[in-house]
Amino acid sequence: MSTKSPYDIVKRRYITEKSTLLTSLKDKNSNPSLRRFELPKYVFIVDPKATKTEIASAVEEIYADRKVKVTAVNTINVKGKMRRVRGRLGRTTAFKKAIVTLEKGDELESV
Repeated sequence: MSTKSPYDIVKRRYITEKSTLLTSLKDKNSNPSLRRFELPKYVFIVDPKATKTEIASAVEEIYADRKVKVTAVNTINVKGKMRRVRGRLGRTTAFKKAIVTLEKGDELESV
């Protein structure tokens, strides 16, 4: 484990329409394909140099009061998009996001 703070590894929650859908899939029972999603998933913006084990232990440490257990971490490096502002080319910042799967029954916020 590195000597970094867990808040240096996990920057913030990444809340978009798609990440909200991932979180709520565990409650859907409308059709058979959605019933197999039993584990809650949450998306975070993380440090680009962080490993999956560092991300898992940081999330468990940040949410220690809720006693969450991370079962899986998937990471994605998102490239910055090319943008044109006032005739000049630029690029948005790249970032790394992590999709964290928790054990069944665990959740980060109460509904």
